[in-house]
Amino acid sequence: MNSDDQIPGAIDSYLLRDDPEDRAFQAAMNLRVRDIPDEQIRKFEGYVAEILSTFGMDLNTPATEDTPRRFVRALYDATEGYDGDPKLLKVFETECRGGADCHSSQIIEGPIQFFSLCEHHALPFYGRAYLGYIAHNQIIGISKLTRLVRLFGRRFSVQERIGQQIADALETMLHPHGVAVYLEAHHLCTQMRGVQEVSPLTRTTFWRGFYDGDPTLRAEFMAACGLTR
Repeated sequence: MNSDDQIPGAIDSYLLRDDPEDRAFQAAMNLRVRDIPDEQIRKFEGYVAEILSTFGMDLNTPATEDTPRRFVRALYDATEGYDGDPKLLKVFETECRGGADCHSSQIIEGPIQFFSLCEHHALPFYGRAYLGYIAHNQIIGISKLTRLVRLFGRRFSVQERIGQQIADALETMLHPHGVAVYLEAHHLCTQMRGVQEVSPLTRTTFWRGFYDGDPTLRAEFMAACGLTR
């Protein structure tokens, strides 16, 4: 395996802290340290080669002789969300000066494209996410919302869990007055196999805080995202 294809060990300094706030953050991020020795990677490549050749792939061509190695590397890259993202640690104070009852208007971002691997069949599902929150004392950079979606999307998961994890993480990081998450995705496990649907779209919503008890606020969020008809 050449240097460009080495699978690095994940070293996340924020996994090593022992502060209550950091422990809550770690729990919300659900990170894993993935330090995989080269010997084990080569073993994985052998397993993949056996599976692919048994299922019909000719691995003795210039185009396919490196496919097992590329597959293992691609699978590692597609699940890099387990490694975390240190840039998510940065939050900022809001301009809100009204004490405990102070809250800003909705902050909404989307569509954010995401890709994930279904933990049931290890086939991809992909789609768009819309995130909203009502800040209290802290806000997060807009680009960090995209990073948050990708962190939880790039794992073996299910759509329902990704939405819950995003909402949990935003609550842990910002302690906002409310969080809204809307996901819509195409699942290849229902298109390439099984019922083989032509173009299904699975939609999930997650409401926390103010959003959970205020249908008008939820409607405003959906309208701002262009999701109402």
